[in-house]
Amino acid sequence: MTQMKPIHVIGGGLAGSEAAWQAAEAGVPVVIHEMRPVRLTDAHKTGGFAELVCSNSFRSDEWQASAIGLLHEEMRRSGSLILNAGDRTKLPAGGALAVDRDAFSADVTQRLEDHPLVTIERGVIAGLPPNDWDSVIVATGPLTSPELSSAVQTLTGDEGLAFFDAIAPVVHRETIDMSVAWFQSRYGKSGPAGSGADYINCPMEKDEYEAFIAALLEGEKTSFKEWEASTPYFDGCLPIEVMAERGRETLRFGPMKPVGLENPHKGGRRPYAVVQLRQDNALGSLWNLVGFQTKLKHAEQVRIFRTIPGLERAEFARLGGLHRNTFLNSPKLLDASLRLKAMPRLRFAGQITGVEGYVESAAIGLLAGRFAAAERLGHAPSPPPTTTALGALIGHITGGHLCDGTKDDEASADAPKARSFQPMNINFGLLPTVDAPLHDATGKRVKGKEKGRAKKLVVAQRALADLERWLEDQRTRPAAAE
Repeated sequence: MTQMKPIHVIGGGLAGSEAAWQAAEAGVPVVIHEMRPVRLTDAHKTGGFAELVCSNSFRSDEWQASAIGLLHEEMRRSGSLILNAGDRTKLPAGGALAVDRDAFSADVTQRLEDHPLVTIERGVIAGLPPNDWDSVIVATGPLTSPELSSAVQTLTGDEGLAFFDAIAPVVHRETIDMSVAWFQSRYGKSGPAGSGADYINCPMEKDEYEAFIAALLEGEKTSFKEWEASTPYFDGCLPIEVMAERGRETLRFGPMKPVGLENPHKGGRRPYAVVQLRQDNALGSLWNLVGFQTKLKHAEQVRIFRTIPGLERAEFARLGGLHRNTFLNSPKLLDASLRLKAMPRLRFAGQITGVEGYVESAAIGLLAGRFAAAERLGHAPSPPPTTTALGALIGHITGGHLCDGTKDDEASADAPKARSFQPMNINFGLLPTVDAPLHDATGKRVKGKEKGRAKKLVVAQRALADLERWLEDQRTRPAAAE
């Protein structure tokens, strides 16, 4: 039998690691090309696969009530390497799934190195891949090398979009003043590996909050090069000082909201605002400031963040930063199976396709790996149903963003134009809606907020049932002819 040609995966981040795993698990040989540590990026520090450079949280793990939790569950059922590694290295984080970032990367790296169908090659892929690579998954993330970015732009004739992404600082636990701060998850909620007291909370009174906002607005920020000045931020990862610029109360209704928290040092009274810190490593020695991505200069970060009650003597293991991320205009450039229309041997996966978030990036890697493996095995790629989180996510980035639902090739010159394509997190708004149930499982009439929760549950249950049927269809396809 002729030896099967490999699928080449460029990039060993979350998406590339997941894509390689899915293809290899389908029985197709894979070569992963990772430029680190031969060449590092502005954000990465190691050569490990799936290195987490921003938060260590995969967000909510509750599939019954959140779209990201539903995506977690769908990926688990699809044999996800990333979710499996996340579950194996999880840390206390309330209702969220947070991981020890070093252990997580080590787990992913080890399992790929051990897979008999995976080969790893370290080095930079300069420009387009060689012509004899007939199946390539480009999962180079938002920090794609300039050579490859330029080659893709030349090939497509389309200017890639870009945004800035910011990194939150990390504090040494022993330097947090627990006579001021306290442990509590919002509403006492526990989650994977959690106890209901998984966050450190630093409270602020009104005058302290006002002074903090003033300091954020006045603090010296990173300056941009002229060509970067018009690059937009992604709303899901705004620097904290940019949020402050949008209104003095913005942070109190965002990452600093005090709802569901009671200060035991003040008789259980709710504070005016709260800064939360989340565990960042298994030892519990490092904690990151939740939602505190920033473009403040390093000296300013130390000065301003030490005005937070409980952090007056904080020592920082890592300060925040800012880097420029790029992504494709995917609805225009990619087909429904993530192939580049201008060169179908290239598939794209992960954040470069215009999804936002660790899990979403890995999810698109999962689909790209499955699509590429199906083609190699002689099958037509079959996307998951749009009623699933996986199907809704890929549907959005390959065309669902159009303001009137019209496909590009169907639109006339007079038709409404598409909105500017922006990165998207998974959310229930991307899935087909259902009517809210009138009664719960006990027959009790559903009212008020319970209607929304009940509706999400029905959508999630439908998604998982449809996913199982899709997975079964994948498993029972006839074997490809030799």
